[in-house]
Amino acid sequence: MQLDNIQIEKKDHVAIVTINHPPANAWNLATMEDFKKALDDVEHDKDVRVMILTGAGEKCFSAGFDVSDAGNVAKTAPLGRELWRRVDRFPKPVIAAINGFALGGGLELALSCHFRVMVDTPKAKIGLTELNLGIIPGWGGTQRLSAIVGKAKALDMILFSKRIDAKEAFEIGLVNKISEAGKTLDDALELAAAIAKRPPLAVSAVLKAMSAGEYEGKDQGLAMESQGSDLVSTSKDAIEGFMSFMQKREPNFTGE
Repeated sequence: MQLDNIQIEKKDHVAIVTINHPPANAWNLATMEDFKKALDDVEHDKDVRVMILTGAGEKCFSAGFDVSDAGNVAKTAPLGRELWRRVDRFPKPVIAAINGFALGGGLELALSCHFRVMVDTPKAKIGLTELNLGIIPGWGGTQRLSAIVGKAKALDMILFSKRIDAKEAFEIGLVNKISEAGKTLDDALELAAAIAKRPPLAVSAVLKAMSAGEYEGKDQGLAMESQGSDLVSTSKDAIEGFMSFMQKREPNFTGE
């Protein structure tokens, strides 16, 4: 698929989706629309089991909203909320490979991902800095940051527009892994490869159940868990899982 501001590369059940809107990979309406097309493509590609989101270049994951496209804010803002929510509820695992700074809407996108890998360099900082401009995080940041790091820490970061480095982000549970310079994507790919070996139907069922519980409440989450359990228990992957266990070999899950 050829897009102007988003690149897609697929290999070994993994799709790498790269934000390519220089100089700071900020989000204007055109980039949002490209991203929507990329999500459609990845979600419906049965061969893709894991998605990695990253930024082009070595300095920036994403700087958030593109202020030069302020004339389209009435369209961009609701679309950003919709797409970030879609990532949060994506039926396949999503890994943010944070290869540089991630601010505002850029960090809000990373917060929507299931896993976060971040480079450890002096200039790589992340934060929800909107209050410096007299506005607030508007693409899910107030909810997702507090859910990950707790209310007190989230308030401290948001109200004072703090920017933190990879080490602090790891200490507070905001990122899952710290990477050396130049190795962020490699580390994300290693994690993606490990996830891709897991049974795809079961992985998706877990994501859907947890998402339903978070968005619709525990009762709906339990109902979705029950549905997922019924689905996977009769799958070929379940048979393969039990057979490989009995035969003491590594399973080969196909997503059927």
